[in-house]
Amino acid sequence: MSDSGDSDVYWVPYKERPEWSDITPVPEDDGITPVVVIAHSEKFKDVYDYFRAVLQKNEKSERALHLTKDAVELNPANYTVWQYRRDLLKELDTDLRSELYYVECVIKQSPKNYQVWHHRRVLVEWLQDPSQELDLTGDTLISDPKNYHAWQHRQWAIKTFGLFDNELEFVDNLISEDVRNNSAWNQRYFVMNNHLGWSDLNVQKEICYTLEKIRFIKNNESAWNYLRGVLLHDKRGLSGNAVVLSFCEDLFKNRCHSPYLLAFIIDICDEVIKKGEASLMYGPERALELCKALADKYDKIRTKYWNYMANKFKALIDLKATY
Repeated sequence: MSDSGDSDVYWVPYKERPEWSDITPVPEDDGITPVVVIAHSEKFKDVYDYFRAVLQKNEKSERALHLTKDAVELNPANYTVWQYRRDLLKELDTDLRSELYYVECVIKQSPKNYQVWHHRRVLVEWLQDPSQELDLTGDTLISDPKNYHAWQHRQWAIKTFGLFDNELEFVDNLISEDVRNNSAWNQRYFVMNNHLGWSDLNVQKEICYTLEKIRFIKNNESAWNYLRGVLLHDKRGLSGNAVVLSFCEDLFKNRCHSPYLLAFIIDICDEVIKKGEASLMYGPERALELCKALADKYDKIRTKYWNYMANKFKALIDLKATY
């Protein structure tokens, strides 16, 4: 939203409106020696000078409510305007259904604005009616699948009102459309963690689901991260699941050098070492070799990290040699 456009042709400043003649506008106070003065338009100054005036008077009226709408149009991220608008809605016993429609329109114009999503949440809490929230967030995520505010609002509505039933299907569709959509993977974990739970059967199902997605695109960090998350709930850990080990080794034997695969195998080695288990395949020697490969060729952007890890495993090898 901006403070210019076709609507300005018909704009009548508040200072020229007879019904506002009883209000003395309050200009913005930038101090005696402002460092940087923001070049607000005349319309912006007019609206916010009158907004500050009604705020100081704590006026609760329909005209003040209308004024907040003009203020939001000029700056939809202004927290004070939204808070005062909520105070007015309560005081005036305004129809909250119409307010839901209004804030939906603002969301469509400013979908990455925290304040407007927060206002929406408060309205839903007041009404105790989440019936429109999945559709609203779903529509928002169609145009921007990684909109953090939409995801946050969706998770809040789902968890608060128990709207989990069809969420896994919704998430699966998003992942099918874009297997690298980290937000969708995160939402899948949210559903599993807060609703379906991590029974051994569910863990194995999610492992199989994730491995299929990795098989499709091996260099997909989102899926590898999800796999790690799922295995946190497998009592056997990273190194004890035969299906996962076999999958990783098959990829490795077929010359897959995805940094996420190599890093995963390194973590398997690290877990085996920490458990004190003797393993020729998952010992410090292999971990050292993979760290060097990542540092020198497959993940050069994190060379310093992999060199650090390499030194860690080399120290273990040297220590073992002294026995």
